[in-house]
Amino acid sequence: MMAIKGVHALFYTTEPEAARAFLRDKLGLPAYDSGGGWLIFTPQEGDIGCHPSDRPYHGISFYCDDIQATMSELTARGVVFSSPLREEEWGRVTEFELPGGGAVELYEPKYSKP
Repeated sequence: MMAIKGVHALFYTTEPEAARAFLRDKLGLPAYDSGGGWLIFTPQEGDIGCHPSDRPYHGISFYCDDIQATMSELTARGVVFSSPLREEEWGRVTEFELPGGGAVELYEPKYSKP
């Protein structure tokens, strides 16, 4: 079972090899080697949203159908969550750390995806 269904945006990390290994080994994202060990990840789904902000920045998050089950599965693979699960108007959300890349959100949307 693939816990992560989709992703949007791009990671810039100070530890790209560790981050690639984390995405491949801990999150279980499918990938292919585009040459020289440069992994390109191919999640099943993806989307991009534009949210209002007082300052421009880029973000990334993963989504799933059942956040409790996904957190349990990822914890068993060694993922450490850095924030408690919280309820937002749009979904249930938590965070984990990507090596050299900072906090990454994982959420279960309350809205329907087409």
